[in-house]
Amino acid sequence: MSAPDPKLKMRIKPHGEHGKNLADQRLWIYGIHAVRAALLNPKRHKHRLVLTANAARRLAEDIGQAGIKAEIADLREFPATLAPDTVHQGAALQTEPLQQPDLGFMCKNVTATSRIVILDRVGDPRNVGAILRSALAFEAEAVIGLARHSPPETGALAKSASGAMELMPYIRVNNLARAIDGLRSENFMLIGLDASSPEDLASLPTIIHAGRVAIVLGSEHIGLRELTRKKCDFLVRICAGSLNVSNAAAVALFALRGIE
Repeated sequence: MSAPDPKLKMRIKPHGEHGKNLADQRLWIYGIHAVRAALLNPKRHKHRLVLTANAARRLAEDIGQAGIKAEIADLREFPATLAPDTVHQGAALQTEPLQQPDLGFMCKNVTATSRIVILDRVGDPRNVGAILRSALAFEAEAVIGLARHSPPETGALAKSASGAMELMPYIRVNNLARAIDGLRSENFMLIGLDASSPEDLASLPTIIHAGRVAIVLGSEHIGLRELTRKKCDFLVRICAGSLNVSNAAAVALFALRGIE
C-alpha cells in the first residue's frame, strides 16, 4: 500500500481537546454495558469505579480482569458526578478520553474493501453512539466527524454506543473537506446520503463494483452541507421519506455488505 496522502496526516492530540491535559478532562462512563466494555479495554486509563452491590455482582469478572478496586455505594447516595436524571444502572467509571488514531495511520492498515462512515455535523450523541454500534456491527474501519460540530466523548455518548466506543475509532477532524480529499487520494469512493437524489440505494451495486467506500451522512436538521455534497462522488437516497441519521447509517452499511 502506498504511503498516506499528506492531507490525511492529522495529528493525534495526546493532551486532549484544545491542548488541555487529559487528566483535566476526566469523564464518567456509566451504564452496565458501557462500563463493562471500558473495564475490558486495556487502552483505558481507569481512575475510579463506583458500583452498587448489584452492579458489582454483575461486573465481578470484568472488575477482576481490569485490576481495579470498586467502591460500593448506595443507589440513593451515588457519589459519581452525574446529572440527576442520569440512568446509570448503578455503574460508573471515571476515566480519560481515548486517544484516537489519525487518518493517515488508519489508512496504513485498511483493506482494499474498507468502509468508513463520515458525519457532516451530526450533533446528537445518541445518534453518534448508535452509528458507532452499527459501524462496529458491519465491520467499518472508523467513524469520522468534525471536531467542532460532532459531540466529544462523553458518558452519554459511551452509553448510547453500548460498548462500541471502546472498539470503533471515532476520529474528529478539523476540516471535513480536506479529510474527504485525502480519503479520495487513498482510493475511497465517497457516497453521500441525500433524500433529494434521483438515485436510490438499490443503485449501489451498479455504482460500486469493488474498493473502498466512505458513506457520508448529513446533520439531523439540514442534511449534507453544499460543499460536502459537491465533494461526494455519488449521491443516493434510501427511501422516499426520511430516516433518522443513525438508522440511515445502518441501512447503508447493510446495503454495502454484499458489495466487495
